[in-house]
Amino acid sequence: MKISVIGTGYVGLVTGTCFAESGNEVLCMDTDVTKIQKLNNGEIPIYEPGLKELVKRNTEEDRLKFTTEIDAAVKHGLFLFIAVGTPPGEDGSADLKYVLEVARQIGRSMESYKIIVDKSTVPVGTGDKVRNAVREELLKRDLGHLEFDVVSNPEFLKEGNAIDDFMKPDRVVVGCDNVRTAEFMKELYAPFVRTEKPILTMDIRSAEMTKYTANAMLATKISFMNDIANLCELLGADIDNVRKGIGSDSRIGYSFIFPGAGYGGSCFPKDVQALIKTSRENKYSLEILESVENVNQRQKEVMFKKLDKVYSGQLSGKVFAVWGLAFKPNTDDMREAPAVVLIEKILAAGGKVVAYDPEAMGEARRIFGDRIRYAKKSYDALEGADALLVVTEWNEFRRPDFEKIKTMLKRPLIIDGRNIYDPARMKAYSFEYYSIGRKM
Repeated sequence: MKISVIGTGYVGLVTGTCFAESGNEVLCMDTDVTKIQKLNNGEIPIYEPGLKELVKRNTEEDRLKFTTEIDAAVKHGLFLFIAVGTPPGEDGSADLKYVLEVARQIGRSMESYKIIVDKSTVPVGTGDKVRNAVREELLKRDLGHLEFDVVSNPEFLKEGNAIDDFMKPDRVVVGCDNVRTAEFMKELYAPFVRTEKPILTMDIRSAEMTKYTANAMLATKISFMNDIANLCELLGADIDNVRKGIGSDSRIGYSFIFPGAGYGGSCFPKDVQALIKTSRENKYSLEILESVENVNQRQKEVMFKKLDKVYSGQLSGKVFAVWGLAFKPNTDDMREAPAVVLIEKILAAGGKVVAYDPEAMGEARRIFGDRIRYAKKSYDALEGADALLVVTEWNEFRRPDFEKIKTMLKRPLIIDGRNIYDPARMKAYSFEYYSIGRKM
């Protein structure tokens, strides 16, 4: 099948590459000339395990190509996937200007039947807006008779595991208005659901709502556990034991109940805020979700509060090593990352930061510039630092040389925002050790 993907960000590039890997002819389009030039030269603008190898293989096999020409993309594909950004506005609502501009461009360029697929995360009702935008442009060209269909096909990709999530999905959600379009979409996704995972067809608005609801539920689990973890500290309970006690309940499970320094990234914060905004626009209060958002914002300050308490508010002139900048392992994404909040607060208090992350150093330089120092290796950040702050649970941080760490730090102090170290072991090494929801 011939597929065009408009937008080569995280979702668009993964989507286009995985469709090409299953034998389709895919043309990815973006207005960013520099990005397209890099992609054509084999340079990948994001870090995602396995993506570089797949892009290389499929471009060499001529199944995956890149362009800056929207007309070429519209002409090429029967399926036109819209995968542009929907950044949050100041009020938390999703900004649809890029989605609707792509829809208008499609209407200006299409000459034959197309299936226009919303892959971007969009509020309920966006499918109608996309349809209207395309139709308005067709009417301007006296092509109002030209047929097209609009589909909602939300993505459920986890950064760091996106290739597997696409190639072996738990489910595929397809929102459309007619049986014929549904069958086209089922045929397109058939190679990915050979293990009997479901392709769920529904109306467009329900599909749009499914994406937001899924992320809101997962965000709720995280904030709930973070709230309980904070209470555990006050009561002298251990959140690790509590987590095991509830995770073994099949109705709850172990996924997304690990406490930490708060969630971040491109999905959970944006989608929770957008759903809250949508509810308010419809004069309804999502009280649980508003609390989820409030808890998460508060949780991002927990590590700083622990640090500030240890030093009795005297952070000025102190140097702190930060391990982990991305919002989670196996990505370079720092959007809404807890590390950003922590570092900004340290700097505001007069402290200094030396940071290290295996993949997010370039993004960190874009955010902080020369306000912090950057270490080439993890241990380089420790030399002469007053404490180690672990913010992202990269595997390379899980089994470090603790004797070496203690030797390099001015003070044997570790604040662990992801609970990756054992308190008993830290005590045996004579560290001052603080984690989330656990006793020393």
